[in-house]
Amino acid sequence: MFLGHFGVALAAKKIAPKTSLGTLLLAAQFADILWPLFLLLGWEAVRIAPGNTRVTPLDFASYPYSHSLLTQTVFGAVLGLGYFVLRRKTPGTGRGALVVAALVPSHWALDWIVHRPDLQLAPWLPRRYGLGWWDSLGITLALEFMLLAAGMAIYLRATRAKDGVGRYAFWSLMIVLIGLWLGTLFGPPPPNSGVLAWSALAIWLTVPWIAWADRRRALN
Repeated sequence: MFLGHFGVALAAKKIAPKTSLGTLLLAAQFADILWPLFLLLGWEAVRIAPGNTRVTPLDFASYPYSHSLLTQTVFGAVLGLGYFVLRRKTPGTGRGALVVAALVPSHWALDWIVHRPDLQLAPWLPRRYGLGWWDSLGITLALEFMLLAAGMAIYLRATRAKDGVGRYAFWSLMIVLIGLWLGTLFGPPPPNSGVLAWSALAIWLTVPWIAWADRRRALN
């Protein structure tokens, strides 16, 4: 799952309107933000295996820390608590903290739908889970675009652009995300896991980008 996580973050703005969209996206994509770092540190492993699924050539051999349900739940609690402590004097912080905490493990739930069985409940539990919808390109395309479109619709109804930055920064990011995802979907596989890990760090840029756009939008 890729676009769908962005869709969930966008929709969450309706529930936590006082929380920056950058914070919401950081939470929803926290697993994928940590993952390339853990790959580079050698804590997790991925293999390039074309044909592994219809959608991705990646075989997620081991990612118990960034992508297990337990660790994501713990990370969510820590992020939510940190957000509450830092913003406790701001109206709506309690709700925002709960949404942030819930968004982190939402990543596991969405990945469970599309991944083949490679997701763990906890790092020490060997059994792995996943419905394997990545074996169908049509279902994957429909699901990803549906979630992103729904999130965008909810966000755009909840906010309005103050100026050109609020309008064009938002739409430019959406176009870039779709283009990058389609490129990975239909383009050649990465040559090795090192190149993959370094290129995956680009996801960090989406957080300040979307926070910048969100600051230039007002609540309806």
